[in-house]
Amino acid sequence: MNDPIGDMLTRIRNGQLRGKSTVLTPASKLRGWVLDVLADEGYIRGYEATTVDGGHPGFEISLKYYEGTPVIREVKRVSTPGRRVYMGVNDIPQVRQGLGVSIVSTSKGVMSDAAARGANVGGEVLCTVF
Repeated sequence: MNDPIGDMLTRIRNGQLRGKSTVLTPASKLRGWVLDVLADEGYIRGYEATTVDGGHPGFEISLKYYEGTPVIREVKRVSTPGRRVYMGVNDIPQVRQGLGVSIVSTSKGVMSDAAARGANVGGEVLCTVF
């Protein structure tokens, strides 16, 4: 797998399109940190560690719906393994005039765009969620 974050976001998108309550994804530290931000911002109910595919660690992500429609309307991968996108604190994009969130990997950890502005740090923009 070349892009683990893109794979996880695609699993979430596909699960919500099919109306699933949970989706499974392989576990890694970076995926866990991104899921922490999604849970803190209210885009997913939460996640828990589990085992998938014969004992390998994984995450079971509980998807969130509001009146039958998915809470996540749009999720886009910004920085890919072939094209990294780094931005300073003043250049981090606001998603839909602040209604969405950009997830940024900084030197102080993975955080939302608002938290990165508050901590006055820039970094790699992993994805945007609305």
